[in-house]
Amino acid sequence: MKYKLLTFVLFVTTSCFAQTDTKLTDKLQDAIKGFNGQVGIYVQNLKTGKTAAINADTLFPTASMIKVSIQCGLMDKIEKGEMQYAQKLVYRDSLLYKGEDILGSFKDGDTIEVSKVALLMITMSDNTASLWLQKLVGTDYINNWLANNGYKVYRDNSRATGRDAMHEKYGWGVTTPYEMCRLFTMINEGKAVSPAASERMVRNMGRIFWDNYALSQIPPYVHTISKQGALNESKSETVLVNAPHGDYVFSIITNHNKDQRWVQDNEADVLIRKVSALLWHYFEPKSDWKPADGMDKFMKDE
Repeated sequence: MKYKLLTFVLFVTTSCFAQTDTKLTDKLQDAIKGFNGQVGIYVQNLKTGKTAAINADTLFPTASMIKVSIQCGLMDKIEKGEMQYAQKLVYRDSLLYKGEDILGSFKDGDTIEVSKVALLMITMSDNTASLWLQKLVGTDYINNWLANNGYKVYRDNSRATGRDAMHEKYGWGVTTPYEMCRLFTMINEGKAVSPAASERMVRNMGRIFWDNYALSQIPPYVHTISKQGALNESKSETVLVNAPHGDYVFSIITNHNKDQRWVQDNEADVLIRKVSALLWHYFEPKSDWKPADGMDKFMKDE
């Protein structure tokens, strides 16, 4: 008991004395000025510990960023021997989430490994794959893992016990920019589930197909892990960058957006790119990298 108490006190003390980067905070405030919607941002330089925060503890919809927590629940079950990463699953038509998902094109009775379903969930943000794994792992199991690891608000609302009101308000999941960054940092440091499970998650999260938002403003030769979320009224992205002069992590989440178009110049998507570029050049001031001329025609759209 004494050891646990000491650990808690040290955590609180460290959190309380995290130094705010006022210069960066001012830059971010300028970047979001005039945005037609609600914005939350959290940034931490993982080398210096300095942070910048705007509505970082405000509740926002996760949209597809909830899939990172599903991945953690899955890895926890695999670590405990309750599931196997390479086990084969049988696809059924009843699993289909209507849309343009790859897994949704499977025929009833086709087989696929858990590893490939997990990769589709993270890399392609495949909703059929995500809901399948959520069902196999169990929403309450996922939320218990989050609670047991100190997440106060980050929760999966779909098929969850006692979360109907939160599901109605926030959709699939709810989180804060701060807690998204905390989970990414845990994974990056090998502290989520186990070092091996974290390493597997880092590999999956470094293969993102949707790289036309924040990732488009970071050099392609720099390793990142990320997850994106998109609804009509909410766009979001969390990224951890293994930058040359020190890792940094950031999460930007928007909500109640006036511009709800699904196009490249959507106001929220433009803001996410703007913030990502700002952060890259802030933390790597000597870098003269910028997206190559003509990249626009190679950027994916819905």
